[in-house]
Amino acid sequence: MGHLFDAITLGLLALLPLINPPTTVALFLALSQGLSREEKNQQALLTAVNVFLIMIITYYVGALIMDIFNISIPGLRIAGGGILIIIGARMLFPQPPQPSVARNEAERASFAFVPLAMPSTAGPGTIALIISASSALKHNTTFPAWVIQVAPPLIFLATALILWGCLRASDLIMKVTGRSGIDAVSRIMGFLLVCMGVQFAINGSLEIVQTLINNNIQLLRNS
Repeated sequence: MGHLFDAITLGLLALLPLINPPTTVALFLALSQGLSREEKNQQALLTAVNVFLIMIITYYVGALIMDIFNISIPGLRIAGGGILIIIGARMLFPQPPQPSVARNEAERASFAFVPLAMPSTAGPGTIALIISASSALKHNTTFPAWVIQVAPPLIFLATALILWGCLRASDLIMKVTGRSGIDAVSRIMGFLLVCMGVQFAINGSLEIVQTLINNNIQLLRNS
């Protein structure tokens, strides 16, 4: 059991900085304005479930899916960056409210998967780390084979539970900040999301350029 505990601890230490629950909580506060407490709790649970499913699917079949559709990690970063830029711009420059147009349940629940679960929480960096770890663990000799099989789902479950607990605690933050504070947080998070999206796109573009340079260097050496 000691090996299992060590593996879970290492996994959480690697994932939590990328998941960054405090950032997700701030985004959750900004997006959940106007929802009742029950609706917020439902969104918190849906977000945690979505994050768990994204991580577990990525671990077991992520590399295969990306190979089938010929998707690269840089491409994933650029696409995720574009999504964050669009969502961040909407938060930074919100449309004036229209009382005559009621938001239906599907529209109100739409932020549980995008952008909270993906790409804000289980984003390109997290997906890249999980796919890399999945490949590396196939040749791992540090932990017993049974730990390699059992630890990843437990790591993803623990990560989702931590995120769920943080989102459930968002009401306490809202009581302290008030509506004006939430509006300020919304605009700040919108700006940060735009910055994150641009950085994702830059990183993806740089990876593509670096790959092209390395390929050209390899061709020159071979010739």
